[in-house]
Amino acid sequence: MESTTHPTQPAHEAEAPAREFDMCFTSTPRGARLARRLVSHRLHKWGHPYNTTANDTVTLLAAELTANAVRHGHVPGRDFHLRLTVDASADAGTGTGTGRPTRIRIEVTDTRTERLPALTAPTPDAEAGRGLHLVAALATRWGTTPRIAAPGKTVWAEINARPDR
Repeated sequence: MESTTHPTQPAHEAEAPAREFDMCFTSTPRGARLARRLVSHRLHKWGHPYNTTANDTVTLLAAELTANAVRHGHVPGRDFHLRLTVDASADAGTGTGTGRPTRIRIEVTDTRTERLPALTAPTPDAEAGRGLHLVAALATRWGTTPRIAAPGKTVWAEINARPDR
């Protein structure tokens, strides 16, 4: 597992993904829940069915990242943005049959610049503070990048998965 503060190649400079889902959500628990459900639905449609490792993992990553955007990145009157991509060289939905791993990337952007995510050790009786530990454990890579056009940040995570058939 790798954590970085900046990706090797920023999302806006990366190859065009084979599949992309991009949407803004209200910065509320309801918005985070809807985002998580739509991520799972899109992955199902793209060849990673419900209740498979890839779908479950990315859905959990979406739940953690969107919950953090609502809880720690919320600015009144501002939404958060979610982007889900599947690598253009991947099998998912392309029918190439090459068996190469699919890179699935999730990005959640909020408008808070001063609150960067950090892995900290919660006390044993703490009721929160473990979400990024889940992200770090499940993701192949994860990190943050500053927003380019406005204040804020993007927290992203990637996994490598094979299409489940």
